[in-house]
Amino acid sequence: MNTTPHNTRALVIAGGGAAGNAWAIGLVAGLADAGVDVSRADLIIGTSSGSTVAAQITNTAPPELYASILGEPPQPAGARRGPARGISGQNYLDWSNAIIASAEDAADMRRKMGAAALERDASDGADGMRWREITTSRLPGVTWPEQRVLITALDARTGEPVVFDRDSGVELVDAVAASTSAMIPYPIGEDRYLNGSYRRGENADLAAGYDRVLMLVPFGGRTRMPDTLGMDLPAQIAELEAGGSRVQTVVPDAGAGEVFDANALDPATRLPAARGGYEQGRVLGGQLAEFWG
Repeated sequence: MNTTPHNTRALVIAGGGAAGNAWAIGLVAGLADAGVDVSRADLIIGTSSGSTVAAQITNTAPPELYASILGEPPQPAGARRGPARGISGQNYLDWSNAIIASAEDAADMRRKMGAAALERDASDGADGMRWREITTSRLPGVTWPEQRVLITALDARTGEPVVFDRDSGVELVDAVAASTSAMIPYPIGEDRYLNGSYRRGENADLAAGYDRVLMLVPFGGRTRMPDTLGMDLPAQIAELEAGGSRVQTVVPDAGAGEVFDANALDPATRLPAARGGYEQGRVLGGQLAEFWG
């Protein structure tokens, strides 16, 4: 295993909607204030809302991002900022659960998910342009950072997993927009991409070979995928540990509130999630200092 100084610490940030994004930012900010700066990891892997976090914390100091969330105007419950009408947490779950239940294996699930999303794509690119504008507004910078960042997605036309980085020839905002797309594929040129969580949940396997792997998992490792698909969190952790990695997983505690459910896409969840994450990060700082080094 390569344990050189440049291949030592990996940060994995899983998806979790608006709540997950805010919780992860709060957590990273709280850790930073406690003296543990995980934003300087040698590798950062971002999936779905975690891809937004990855782009955010590598462009702006986490405490500044946290302060920005605290300054956001209050959102009424049920508010949504999405690429198209008709997408909510519950109907997204209903739509995707039916596809997952019909899948024979992980590859079949990915192909079916992509095909079903393509059937919904009848906007002539308007939804993609809107989603790009929204994604851009969420990022403090639109250039790839110098440190290594991997953004996951799914090729909707082939069902093949995709990983974007600074050498992919894809702009950072497009990589994040692709990884966060839900139900409607995001266009990059002639290609169409779907949410990175369909690659493999948290996508922790991309951290193989790193000495220490810190995983931020908003949904606590809960998955709608059958264990037979091999996409569950315990399987990913076991693979990393078998390869010699030390793994620490952080999930939201009670302080974040009951926001990690079908309503996680609702912007009204951001404030309690961020505050809970920040306090959790401050508490965990001492425990993670030795692990992170």
